[in-house]
Amino acid sequence: MAVPPPVVASVRAAWRWQWQQLMGGLGPADAEGNYCRPAGAFTVLPPLPATAGTSAGHVLIVGRSCPWAHRAWLVWTLRQLQSTIDLVVVEPDPGAGRWQFNPPFEGAQALADLYRSCGAPAAAPASVPVLYDRAERRIVVNESARLIELLNRWPAPHGVPDLEPADQSERLAAWRQRLQGEVNDGVYRCGFARNQAAYNRAESALFEALEAAEAELQAAGPWLCGTAPSLADVVLFPTLIRLELVYAPLFGCSRRPLWQFPALWRWRARFHGIEGVAATCFPQAWRQDYFGALFPLHPSGIIPAGPDLTTLVNASPLEMMR
Repeated sequence: MAVPPPVVASVRAAWRWQWQQLMGGLGPADAEGNYCRPAGAFTVLPPLPATAGTSAGHVLIVGRSCPWAHRAWLVWTLRQLQSTIDLVVVEPDPGAGRWQFNPPFEGAQALADLYRSCGAPAAAPASVPVLYDRAERRIVVNESARLIELLNRWPAPHGVPDLEPADQSERLAAWRQRLQGEVNDGVYRCGFARNQAAYNRAESALFEALEAAEAELQAAGPWLCGTAPSLADVVLFPTLIRLELVYAPLFGCSRRPLWQFPALWRWRARFHGIEGVAATCFPQAWRQDYFGALFPLHPSGIIPAGPDLTTLVNASPLEMMR
């Protein structure tokens, strides 16, 4: 028996109201429906700690599915900081909507407990990445854009590359600013948009930025800022490696598949091929956490089938067309 139209209209209105309430907690928005990333608690770039070169004196706390943590994990890897900064991976707790330690860390069961013990306001989100000082029992910084700058200045083994070279400073800053707003945040502004106009703005800006990156790589590659990887490449990679696996199907970032950007496609494969980078990529965890945990966007919790990461980093654009 067909459902009466008034029932359909009532259910649809009720669901939209509930969706708006849930989205308010998941991704706050401004009056025009544009997603606004919540402010963090430990966001100021600190000076390099006096104990930065001490063995295991600091801990980098990351989560496998978080792209902001991924960029810090990448810098930690590329700068070979394993001897002075330990790595702790927190696990998602979908039921409570938080990150948890397994086993407990510094007496904390959940990341939120560590934040509160370090003086974070009760309303501040307990997010990753986090750089923690063991000796002083404090969070040094958790804003990923600042954290990767600090990690790039951290004492590193001889010969390790500088990801923020002085001769590329202006170019690097311009790319990082654009990528942060239009690509890294941009995919979330698409997925968390409250209305069609907000989505259209975010989606247009996202693909305009990708087109600009494509043109830059075509003209001056192989990297965004010259002949070696930089922080600009670091901040772009976590978003683009998740594009087909998460952001295109879940956030509606699907106007053009990445294989239609051949220079970006080759760039992504090249970055993935850098020693240590593949070990920071967890496609199963990404899809499990995004599709399984973002209830307002995907109420069923069903994890759809998707492309294999090996194909995405090994196939050529021509092969993807077949």
